[in-house]
This record gives sequence, structure tokens and C-alpha cells, in this order.
Amino acid sequence: MKPALWSVFGLLVLVWTGLIGIAEQLTEWLLAAMASGQVGDLANQALQWPVPVWLSPWVDTAWIKTVQDSSLGLVQWLGQVLPATSRLMDWVSPLIWALLALGLAFLLALAVAGHWMLRRRSRHALRHAQF
Repeated sequence: MKPALWSVFGLLVLVWTGLIGIAEQLTEWLLAAMASGQVGDLANQALQWPVPVWLSPWVDTAWIKTVQDSSLGLVQWLGQVLPATSRLMDWVSPLIWALLALGLAFLLALAVAGHWMLRRRSRHALRHAQF
């Protein structure tokens, strides 16, 4: 059971690290696009995205249109508020990697607690088996 616990821990570490790496790359790309003014063009293209027919039974198409309009407004506002996005990445990237460290510490704490509980349970079972 312990090897399975640590295998799951290793898998979760890989997944978490990959997600953080992707988030860091996407943030870097988004901030670079904001600095060059491309985000407004991308937001306008996203606004033109047609709602798929198969999605309409589950989601109100008017709601999607509202989300698209709100997203465009947010992107345009961010483009005005954050003109110096290159400097922003200087502190956002370390913040993202600090989030990685916190997540890994949490996963490690869970794995150690699980290992301790499994060891305690096996000792308890062994003690009761002797009687």
C-alpha cells in the first residue's frame, strides 16, 4: 500500500508541476501579447466565436454572449491599466513558482501523513494478530 501511495504522490507532483509550467508560459504569453496590443485583436476574434449548436441545450446562448462581452471589456481595460506588462512578469513568474512550492509542500504533507497512518495501521494490525 505504501508504494501505491508514493506512486500516486509522484504522479500528482508531475501533474502539478506540468500545470504550473503551463500556467507560467500562458501568463508570459498573455503579458507579452498585452504589451504588443495583440490581446485586443484576440479578444475581438473570440467575440466572433459562434456558439456551437450542441451547446445550446445546456447553456443559455445569451449568457455566453454576456460572458464574451464582459471578457472583451476586461481585456480592453487591462490593456489600458497594465501598459508595462514586461515588468509585471518579473514578479508574476516567481509568484507562480512559489505557488508550485506551496502545492508540492501540501502534497508531501499529505503523502507523509498517509504513510504514517498506513504504518500505524499495520503495527496496530500486527499487535492484534499476536493475541
